[in-house]
Amino acid sequence: MKNYFYIVCIGLYLAACTSNTIIKKPDNLIPKDQMVDLLTDMLLASGARNVKNLKLEREVNYFPLVFEKYNIDSLQFKESNYYYTSRIDDYDEILGKIEKRLNSLKNQYDEDQKLSDSLRRKEKDSLKYFREQLQKEEYVK
Repeated sequence: MKNYFYIVCIGLYLAACTSNTIIKKPDNLIPKDQMVDLLTDMLLASGARNVKNLKLEREVNYFPLVFEKYNIDSLQFKESNYYYTSRIDDYDEILGKIEKRLNSLKNQYDEDQKLSDSLRRKEKDSLKYFREQLQKEEYVK
């Protein structure tokens, strides 16, 4: 995630430096809505590099999977990203939507984690109650 953050910062820096330059719209431009989805997934993929996957592997490069999901290649992404970074207002709008989406995902994760924790507590309480009942029955016999 840190690496992608630097890429976004560099893109913003380049866009600020070249704001007077008019960049031709690429033929295979990725639409804004899809760009929001794509960049969100790329940030998630970047963050997932440091988390063990099901095979207990780390440092897995998930970016090719993101490109495959959206049926694009890295060149199309690069050209579209360069085009949008040359238009600060458009890129700022895209980044704002990404931020909202990531915050929403984080809130959803936090709620799911609270629910999971409460279910574990109930399970422990149920086991504790069950054990106490078994012990009482043994004393009665």
